[in-house]
Amino acid sequence: MTKHYDHAQVQEFWQYVWERDDVYTLAENAEDPTYVLGMFPYTSGTLHMGHVRNYAITDAYARYRRMQGDDVLHPMGWDAFGLPAENAAFERKTDPRSWTEACIRRMREELETMGFGYDWSREITTCEPDYYRWNQWLFKRLYEAGFVEYEAASVNWCPDCETVLAEAQVEEHEVERSETSGRASGEAASREHQRSETSEIAGDEGSSHDHERVCWRCETPVDRRELDQWFFTITDYAEELHDDLEDLEGWPDGVREIQRNWIGRQEGCRITFEVDDYTGGSVDVFSTRPETVYGATYLAVSPGHDLARELAETDDAVAEYVDTVREQDPSEVGFAGVETDATAIHPLTDEELPVYVAGYVLEDVGTGAVMGVPAHNERDHTFAAEHDLPIERVVLPSTPDKRTSLEDGPYTDDGILEHSGEYDGLESEVVRERVVAEHDALTEDVTYRLRDWLISRQRYWGTPIPVVHCEDCGHVLVPDEELPVELPEFVRTTGNPLEAHDSFRKAECPDCGGPARRETDTMDTFVDSSWYFLRFLSPHLEDAPFDTDLADEWLPVDVYVGGEEHAILHLLYTRFFTKALADLDLLDRREPITELKSQGTVLYDGEKMSSSKGNVVAPQEYGAETTRLFVLSAAHPEQDFEWTANNVRGAYDLQQTLYGMATAFVEEGDTRVERLDHDEYIAREIDRTIAAVTEEYDRFRFHRAATEIQELARVLRRYREYDRPHGEVYRRGLLALAALIAPMAPHLGEECWNKLRGDGLVVEADWPEPADDLEEYRRERQLVETTLADVRDIVDTAAIDDPERIELVVAPAWKYEVLRIAADRADDERADGDSGSLVDQVLETDAVAELEVDRETVATFVADLAGRDDRADFEYVLAAADELAILERSSWLVTDEFDADAVVRSAGDDDELAGRARPGKPAIRIR
Repeated sequence: MTKHYDHAQVQEFWQYVWERDDVYTLAENAEDPTYVLGMFPYTSGTLHMGHVRNYAITDAYARYRRMQGDDVLHPMGWDAFGLPAENAAFERKTDPRSWTEACIRRMREELETMGFGYDWSREITTCEPDYYRWNQWLFKRLYEAGFVEYEAASVNWCPDCETVLAEAQVEEHEVERSETSGRASGEAASREHQRSETSEIAGDEGSSHDHERVCWRCETPVDRRELDQWFFTITDYAEELHDDLEDLEGWPDGVREIQRNWIGRQEGCRITFEVDDYTGGSVDVFSTRPETVYGATYLAVSPGHDLARELAETDDAVAEYVDTVREQDPSEVGFAGVETDATAIHPLTDEELPVYVAGYVLEDVGTGAVMGVPAHNERDHTFAAEHDLPIERVVLPSTPDKRTSLEDGPYTDDGILEHSGEYDGLESEVVRERVVAEHDALTEDVTYRLRDWLISRQRYWGTPIPVVHCEDCGHVLVPDEELPVELPEFVRTTGNPLEAHDSFRKAECPDCGGPARRETDTMDTFVDSSWYFLRFLSPHLEDAPFDTDLADEWLPVDVYVGGEEHAILHLLYTRFFTKALADLDLLDRREPITELKSQGTVLYDGEKMSSSKGNVVAPQEYGAETTRLFVLSAAHPEQDFEWTANNVRGAYDLQQTLYGMATAFVEEGDTRVERLDHDEYIAREIDRTIAAVTEEYDRFRFHRAATEIQELARVLRRYREYDRPHGEVYRRGLLALAALIAPMAPHLGEECWNKLRGDGLVVEADWPEPADDLEEYRRERQLVETTLADVRDIVDTAAIDDPERIELVVAPAWKYEVLRIAADRADDERADGDSGSLVDQVLETDAVAELEVDRETVATFVADLAGRDDRADFEYVLAAADELAILERSSWLVTDEFDADAVVRSAGDDDELAGRARPGKPAIRIR
């Protein structure tokens, strides 16, 4: 027999056994299984370390819960639609389906090689008609319920991908500003202006950078286009999506904050300005600072506002400006604008205000209109300066020394009102409430930054939208019995291949039978991933997208693991879908996920692993077991960590250590039957490790679980070297190691378990349990560790080369009684503030009185306690008898390390060491 762990040979055998015994398939009679899910991968062709880390986390937890006795649902599928596959196929002169299917074959083989325990009977692939049929079916149900809109809109257009992008798919990159580029006006700044009129926006005049809006996939600068598009009205759920974040206690705070900011809830008020000769009659603006209304000197509307469109019909200057701005990215618009012939009436002063159409005002933020208050808003001030508009100050700083002139720029903080009629001299906060309550033109309101979800994509490789356009009937949904509307054969062309596919485009109207045009846009691929977790429940169901009874029983997903970068694009859409499906009576649940785990990034030389950077390490390079164990043991799942060969070596060495220990035990035997004190210590240490590792697995701290396992292995090796081990105790320790490591390194766990003749397969074994109560295991371990550290410190400080005898003297029993009383008294003091005399209280107790301890001795000890910083830990000190027993069982560690006789005893009445010993800190004498 070899003591070297051959991971390649081992993993091939055990994967065969697991597949043969079908150990990962969820039983048909399972009731409310533990649902563990990793965000399914996009079919890019190969696994990268981000995949491995994600799936190692879910696999380890799923295996752990299975060993705890749970029925576990742990499925896998493929996020198979999307533009990258289409582009890759175009570059390789093939079609997206062939490319995607080849990628899936490679990636599935890699996942299987890594030994991930998936229920492959539930595998789903989103590009298959039997999946995207239900995308179309759900689209129809949402349409019928009023959650789908089709409208002309100014949208983000990527000229490289030749498709529109949802707002969440546009990223902002900071770029250096040239001297001729003028003032920056990135969309984020415009949005922020309308969300909070007091903000100073990065990128205003004086900064050295602009923000360029680019495509999230290819980083090409984004244009604007006017197109007819399909939207899901996610804004209908803005309030619920925002408010329910408070209840998602199992989600990382960072993800909740990202969603909270993206939803962008703002409390303020709606202010109505009458506009002459406007068929709409009036224009509403939203403001978070209504007290500044007296400082409004103009009204500005976005180029897409109804008022701007109406004025453009009769005003050539407005029409020209609107046409120019419509095709521009907001970052290119700057603070240009055009004055119109319209006039707005100030709701409180009846003053006539000029009306502008301005590109810095965004159609899809707030109401698409702003009241210009240049004295108290950075961007309004910039616009007013460029267009020579009046600037009227109505808020002064509360302290005179902070007051400046109008030439110094806007004042954006709270202060004291002036030039505001009856509100002069009042504080901003007071006026903010009163002005809304006292004027009908101002009403309390809440707005959201969140915009409706644009799902149209002008590409081939996606779910066809099940609509035909008929000149007589309008938009007509394809009947359910004709679903799925399948993708036709791929046509190589620029732009949208479906537009070039005549046989697909030409259709018959389902209502009137006349000629019609089939919708050629496909759905955003995030539609696929917004409900896929439901399809896993019943992947082969033919008459519905999912089994509603199972969904009500098995949801929400217990644990979901993926990157924080999906906080908006995926996780927010998933929450919306769940709520909408609940309102369609397809679900009882309104939130999809109980516990969300965001995994960190794997770095190489300080940078994220990326093919473009050439710093990718293939998962197979170090073997499945080593790779899995390293990515789990390197850091907390949410933290980034650096991939280094030295650290990988540590994972490899741990495997070899555990395998070598199991093999040596089987080969060499040489154990004894008599049970001694140090055997009891090892038995207790095994229990302590089981308890600690169990807690770490529960909290997803696999790195700490690995450390605990490594420490137990070290202690067991030391135990075997110190003396012939007790056969039963030692084998139990080795079996515990095999079981505890199995969720992270399943092939290794299975091999060691098998060598040790464990019952059945470790993957199906019961999770080990401590033999005794371990409520105090942390205190026990800390006592041993600190005592050993104190001995080392004395030996080093006194330069003792060859100690012969080491005495560990446990404190007298009365000192433990003092600590108990002190802890109780501390609780009483916190409760009612009564201090009293601790010395008197101690001396009056029967336990101390029976010990006949004099007052001076007690007072000295109490004074010592009073000066210590760790008084809050008094109640966590072990009892005297327990401390003595633990030190006796662990004294072999002292003998083994220092090659000296170790003696453990309690301090006697006349013992010179009694005064130095205290609870949790035995006195030490070395000879």
